[in-house]
Amino acid sequence: MNPHVPVLAVFFDGQDLIADYRLSRQSVEALLRILPSKHTQSWSHEVHVLITVYWLAHGLSYSVVSRAFHVPKSTVCRLVHRGVEKIAALRQEVIRLPTAGDLDEVGQAFARLANSPVFSRCVGSIDGCHVRIKTPPGPSGQDYLNRKLFPSIQLQAVCDGKGLFINTYVGFPGSVYDTRVLKSSRIYREALYPPPGYFIVGDGGYPCTETPVAIITPYREPLQGRVQSQFNYHHAKARCIIERAFGMLKTRWRSLFFKALEVDHTFVPSVITACAVLHNICLTAGGRQRLMAHHLWCRHNLCQAIVA
Repeated sequence: MNPHVPVLAVFFDGQDLIADYRLSRQSVEALLRILPSKHTQSWSHEVHVLITVYWLAHGLSYSVVSRAFHVPKSTVCRLVHRGVEKIAALRQEVIRLPTAGDLDEVGQAFARLANSPVFSRCVGSIDGCHVRIKTPPGPSGQDYLNRKLFPSIQLQAVCDGKGLFINTYVGFPGSVYDTRVLKSSRIYREALYPPPGYFIVGDGGYPCTETPVAIITPYREPLQGRVQSQFNYHHAKARCIIERAFGMLKTRWRSLFFKALEVDHTFVPSVITACAVLHNICLTAGGRQRLMAHHLWCRHNLCQAIVA
């Protein structure tokens, strides 16, 4: 492997990585530290991770990545699949439910989001996200068509008040309703979260339940008076953190989430999980600020070009 290949040189020469890998250097280094470092044949740990992250960042074909890294296409395919599975396997380590000692801090974060102390016992926000895929072959392919009539696989996630994913559940076809996805997930079946005395918030697509999972949803229209209207206002402010988390996920990996994933649908859950893992690593390693700065710089340059 030639370290002077441009996409590798930016890493080995200590340059900024946001433009090429969608991750800050701190995030990439954090990923390198926590991933198993066993070499893949003649490929170093760093090169294996960089090829995988580059593919996730741009959603390119294996042929294009092959040319970018001067690596055979078959090798890129093998490295990407292994790399994605290794990153997804970090889920238990990186996507974790808060401990009992953290619940009060999480609740205070939601109280600040909602601008109401009523939500100090809120310790999560839940929602679903559809990820575009190619229509799977065979009769079952129609099961993946969602209500917007494009094929997708669903990601159900719960996040904390900072936008960190604390629970994810991936794999249901797009045609399945949010309630069924919820009731099939471990967090519901095994009553994993939240603990007694706390609740999570969800939109109207979820049931308002007390057991086995305490979920508070907004009042349905038509609202009965000012009290219900005020509650829905504060509820929406608390709940929207999960939408922001999905927004950050899609912005960072926009090449994957804004077009159909060009991989077999059986591999998609691993790709989605790997992106969720990297989302958490980025938030804890300071990658969010660097990505936002990069977007502002790109938008400024685009505006200047339009004006000119």
